[in-house]
Amino acid sequence: MSPAIVDAYVAAGSNVRPRESLRRAIAALSADFPGLKVSRAWSNAAVGFAGDDFINLVVKFPSDLPVGLLLERLKTVERAQGRGPGAPKWGPRTLDLDLLLYGDLAGRHARATLPHPDIATRAWVLGPLAELAPDLPHPVSGIPIGEMWRRFERGAHPLHETTLDGPDE
Repeated sequence: MSPAIVDAYVAAGSNVRPRESLRRAIAALSADFPGLKVSRAWSNAAVGFAGDDFINLVVKFPSDLPVGLLLERLKTVERAQGRGPGAPKWGPRTLDLDLLLYGDLAGRHARATLPHPDIATRAWVLGPLAELAPDLPHPVSGIPIGEMWRRFERGAHPLHETTLDGPDE
């Protein structure tokens, strides 16, 4: 019996060579996961520390990997962009990949809490996720992701649409 194929949603962000880092991450994930879809890119100020603005987006792809193996693959892509295993949580980073949703899994799975708790609290996560999956119900609340985004108070975390084209400044 082969494993079930589910949709995985991953938040990707960077504030160190962000365009280059995100383009490379998308290429690496596309090679491993055919059918990858990418939201628009958004910039926002660093939160939790003083630093350059981040560029964030969300990718969606079908996967049959167990959650633990998928998390290992995401860490491999992060390391390829120069993010070491001891990188601080609140600091500049070349690449941050967070598994947001994996099918309708809820709870603790292989070192990850699913759905990711930042979905409901971070504009740079919820906005791009809502672009890719507006009608998808949140696995715990049942509220469609697009409705969560419509209700979200965006004042504290303004987003600015940007592009991955061109060089990093």
